Amino acid sequence: MSHLFTRNLTFQSNDLGRNAAIVLTFDADMEGLYEDFFPVVWKVSMFGKTGLCKAHATYTSQLAFSKPQVVDGNIIGAESCVKIDVSEKTTLTEADDVYHFSPPQAGASGVLQAMNNTGDVQDIAVCFMSEGDSIPTPVLYFNDVRDGSHVTAQFAPVLRAYVTSACQETEIIRNAIEAPAIWSHDLAALAKNTTWNLERDPASGKYAIVKA
Repeated sequence: MSHLFTRNLTFQSNDLGRNAAIVLTFDADMEGLYEDFFPVVWKVSMFGKTGLCKAHATYTSQLAFSKPQVVDGNIIGAESCVKIDVSEKTTLTEADDVYHFSPPQAGASGVLQAMNNTGDVQDIAVCFMSEGDSIPTPVLYFNDVRDGSHVTAQFAPVLRAYVTSACQETEIIRNAIEAPAIWSHDLAALAKNTTWNLERDPASGKYAIVKA
């Protein structure tokens, strides 16, 4: 089992000058992104024009696969899930309309794999799970996984932040966010607890996130 870690992120602003929505998602450049699979919005936090505003986000490196429940382009839950580590594989089956992932076994090095043996096309999501969570947090969404085929994911927790009002939490992002990313970090390389300041240049209107 790989070493698990937790990252507690705090984002804050003070008299930002304009209301802003910060979107957090794991959409770093990956082969097949927006073709074979799609990122999912993790967090959307509102920061006010005036005063002190804070938002918190906690990531845990325990990964999982889920059979997601999707409504109107948003992942609202999971019909089944299983914790999994890098270099492990699992198989999704179905019996009497109940879905089940098999206990993980050793698989291909450096990746996560989930085989679809349900007899039908399925959606599968890569997620993370914090201690005590009953439902995993989806980060990557694979749709139309054919029966007898498998999902292979090589996930690194590179988190990006955007200022945009075009996304909502748990939304499946079908196309790249048009706004530029204002912050990008591999969470594995950060300290357990970090605080970041959201700032806005009043002259240019551009936003930045800098270490507090």
